Amino acid sequence: MQSKLPVVRLVEERVKAFLTGVALTLACLAGGTYFYFARGFAPVATAAPAMPFEKKLARLALHARLEKEMPRTVPIEATEAHYLAGAQAYLDHCAVCHGLPGRPETAIARGEFPRPPQLFEGKGVTDDPPGETYWKTANGIRLTGMPGFEASLPQARIWEIALLLANADKLPDSVTALLKAQPTPGTPPSEK
Repeated sequence: MQSKLPVVRLVEERVKAFLTGVALTLACLAGGTYFYFARGFAPVATAAPAMPFEKKLARLALHARLEKEMPRTVPIEATEAHYLAGAQAYLDHCAVCHGLPGRPETAIARGEFPRPPQLFEGKGVTDDPPGETYWKTANGIRLTGMPGFEASLPQARIWEIALLLANADKLPDSVTALLKAQPTPGTPPSEK
């Protein structure tokens, strides 16, 4: 029995050394990360390239939160009246960043990081459930410039915007005409 005792001690010492190494490695990583940010090495300008893993981690967190919190049912019907109300709210609050059909990207959108998606180009968010667009519009998305409108717009108006965008590829002509008739948001009056 005594001959096994030194082996047990040796294993304990090696486990202790391993755990100490892990703790030191984690402390060095935390310290290095702090130093990277505190000394101004992290890219923070909107024109700077993304940090390593920035997009991956941000998307991972966003999609995990959406899965838990986005509404699964739409409390209003997709009617022309709701589309028109959503279009007007979109014009008032969203178009300056997310654009209008057939219009160039605004100076504000070009200056943001990450660049906001142009929601009437390509598929926009027509492949997302309306509840996802509702959640993003109501809550905003940290570190993207996307504000949350929950405190400034009624829920029904946010749902109207969400329905408008979810169905942007099949809107009634009256809604498309309203959106296309508007000048590019953020354009000085002399350029309109």
